Amino acid sequence: MPTSSASSQDIDHVASALVVSLPALHRALERQVDLEFPHPRLPEGQLALLWLVEEREGITVREAADALLMKPNNVSALVSQLTELELLERRQDPADKRVAHLHPTATARQRLAEVRRLKTAYMARALHALTDGERDALGSALGALTSLSRYLPTAG
Repeated sequence: MPTSSASSQDIDHVASALVVSLPALHRALERQVDLEFPHPRLPEGQLALLWLVEEREGITVREAADALLMKPNNVSALVSQLTELELLERRQDPADKRVAHLHPTATARQRLAEVRRLKTAYMARALHALTDGERDALGSALGALTSLSRYLPTAG
């Protein structure tokens, strides 16, 4: 792990600010999507599973449960719900019929892409309101935020 010359107090201040600001950004984007997205909002667990399956197409229920820090039977229930809504497909593993691989449907892909476009447009509008220096600072921070995510504990 890289060493730092930053004081413990400085690190605590940045950590605290990130813990507050990142969820606030997420909530603001979600509220905007809720206003304009023409489809009913899915419960948080279903959404989390759908985003994960889009990111890791072919994931199994067990792998999804590990990634979402959930019990496999709870993920299985979410899969059933999303399958009924025609947003998720289960495809049997040819080598092991007990295992199903999860895939988003065309409808799910279209809706997730629509949400991503809306969020990107909202973020772009907000970025245009910032000064050049603020935008530059955020651009410079993107690499560091990506690196930071590697040091946060994850399941699996």
